[in-house]
Amino acid sequence: MPSTQQQGPSAAEVARRLAENVEAVCRHYLSNGCRTGRYWHVGDVANTPGRSLYVRLSGHRAGKWVDAATGEHGDLLDLISQNRNLPLLRDSLDEACRFLDLPQEFPPTHPQPFRITRDPLDAARRLFASARPISATLADVYLRNRGIRVAPGTLTALRFHPTCFYHAHDGAQREARPALIAAVTDLRGRIMGVERTWLALSGLAKASIPVPRRALGSLLGHGVRLGSGGNVLLAGEGVETILSLKSVMPDMPMVAALSASRLAGLILPPGTARLYVACDADAAGRRAFKHLRLRAQTEGFLALPLWPVIGDFNDDLRAFGLPALASALRGQLAPEDRRHLGDK
Repeated sequence: MPSTQQQGPSAAEVARRLAENVEAVCRHYLSNGCRTGRYWHVGDVANTPGRSLYVRLSGHRAGKWVDAATGEHGDLLDLISQNRNLPLLRDSLDEACRFLDLPQEFPPTHPQPFRITRDPLDAARRLFASARPISATLADVYLRNRGIRVAPGTLTALRFHPTCFYHAHDGAQREARPALIAAVTDLRGRIMGVERTWLALSGLAKASIPVPRRALGSLLGHGVRLGSGGNVLLAGEGVETILSLKSVMPDMPMVAALSASRLAGLILPPGTARLYVACDADAAGRRAFKHLRLRAQTEGFLALPLWPVIGDFNDDLRAFGLPALASALRGQLAPEDRRHLGDK
């Protein structure tokens, strides 16, 4: 019987995906550098502060880098290899795939039969287009059961699909299950991916499956956006965390990055002066805020943490209710931003 273990992408595919997310790669591995026009500047591949090494951020050479001091050059896979001191290609691929959230089992070196694969970005856009607004759906039931109360008009990034396909693994039979679909967009509003949260048939919980939440598309640097405008932004990991905060601060622009690593590499709108970071109360959440605070020092914005009482802000909302959540946030917001709490 053939193996059903999922195989990872080729080195060329990994390099291509890295180049598609070049700014997020630079922010993660070269965090002591900064963007200047079409380039990311830093001292060297070891992330030393300076400007000798530059990485192209756009165009057909996006991801290509040159160290003017040494003459070294290469692509982003080469950069990761040197940055993490990984002499073996397989180790570099493993590291890159962990960053990109890609499978890490690589195909054998002998030729494989050609397979036509669907473009994940196109699939993500088609899935969101085929879904419906969440009002009066199982997705609405699910969010309300988690204490979330947000005006439907602000939830254009969320939709419901009654028959979203789910595979437990490559060899498993395809199942059609109801799912909450969240659109991940770039700063121009283009859909770059989706997050699918499969729901129980009652709508009262996530589906009882091994991995009820999966992302699709190109997510690095982007997020699920709820509102825009102004020079203040609130960012967090999960959609439910952000929706919980939106329940008490409906006018505050917010974005969910969908994981701690993506939160650390989030591309911010130009002109952002204050970034509130909704930190999960775990090691990953603390690391993400530390990284954003370091970015703030070089990019010129103020990074302010928001800390939950329990594990995350949806835990707080369900345990204590809307008024208590608003009260806990009031003391963590700058005085000029407390107006977003309204009368809560």
